[in-house]
Amino acid sequence: MGILAWIAAVVLFFQLPVPLYWFVLHPNVAFWRRHVRAGFIVAVLFAWGTVTAFLVAFHGVLFARARAPAWAIAAGLALIALEIYILRCVTRDLGGARLSGKTELSGGGEIVSGGIYARVRHPRYAGTLCAVVGACLLAGTPRLWAVVAVWSLLLFSAIALEEREMRARFGAAYAGYCRRVPRFLPWRTFYRSRGVE
Repeated sequence: MGILAWIAAVVLFFQLPVPLYWFVLHPNVAFWRRHVRAGFIVAVLFAWGTVTAFLVAFHGVLFARARAPAWAIAAGLALIALEIYILRCVTRDLGGARLSGKTELSGGGEIVSGGIYARVRHPRYAGTLCAVVGACLLAGTPRLWAVVAVWSLLLFSAIALEEREMRARFGAAYAGYCRRVPRFLPWRTFYRSRGVE
């Protein structure tokens, strides 16, 4: 594997497990609230264990490419850099403990609606999607794009589970937040701040 394939593999190692992690926690949040430490351990082992095994088993077909075109390399690196910037904003606005699910498992917390969360409801997932598409552009194999298409369905399902849990926890306050702030792209909040609807 060349350097671009290695960069893609590392990005995927960190990003592909994200929806799997939440698939463990969100559907059974009431159970995991009684077993918080076990919830984190099971979610991490399942998500990163599954993805690691998958990437190791199929690395030959997922990353076998002679050379990505220059535009794909530039776009891929830009998307990965964008994800790093988004992650910094999310960590600043949300904090590491909340980012890993501490408030979901405690059943407490509050809706974060400042910083990047004033523009989009799911910046972390938007960044994850940017990074994964960037990795696909670097690796450039059709099979990797197919994997990411399936993964995207998992990601959107995890988002639906998270929003269901947030509605149950925060009720009308979260519903109002959802009406004001779009899921992924800040266009609506951008135009609203300029008086255009």
